[in-house]
Amino acid sequence: MKKNLREKIRMDAEEIAEFIEEQKSLQVGTINSDGSIHLSTLWFAVVDDLIVFETYTSSQKVVNLERDPRITVLLEDGLEYNNLRGVMIKGVANLVSEPTEVKQIAREVIKRNQPEIPDEMLDDAAASLAVKRTVVTVVPEKVVSWDHRKISS
Repeated sequence: MKKNLREKIRMDAEEIAEFIEEQKSLQVGTINSDGSIHLSTLWFAVVDDLIVFETYTSSQKVVNLERDPRITVLLEDGLEYNNLRGVMIKGVANLVSEPTEVKQIAREVIKRNQPEIPDEMLDDAAASLAVKRTVVTVVPEKVVSWDHRKISS
């Protein structure tokens, strides 16, 4: 891709934040012990401008991140080339298994992705999710974005 086109399709910080807010699923890549990539998709939230999610402590993601904290996450949408948009974040994962913090993040993930759950039920739902889970905070080192809708403008 030509450099000027690359610059044209890049999203600015405000566009990236807005795009992330519109998305529901996060693709997560971690590194297996054999060097291959382990991919999964899950729900997330944004807390203090950082992407966070909770997952089972025994999951392959957490096992991989405990050994090697490098992580890449991807948010994308669009079904036709001219409408493709995405944000890829390369960084390191900060892991927290302390139940109070896991419950807090689980609450944010539920609130964001299941708005039909009444506020008065969020704490109980988050407490049940927090059992045997770890919070992963993605600390960005590099952010790459694209919005092919800008090509025609």
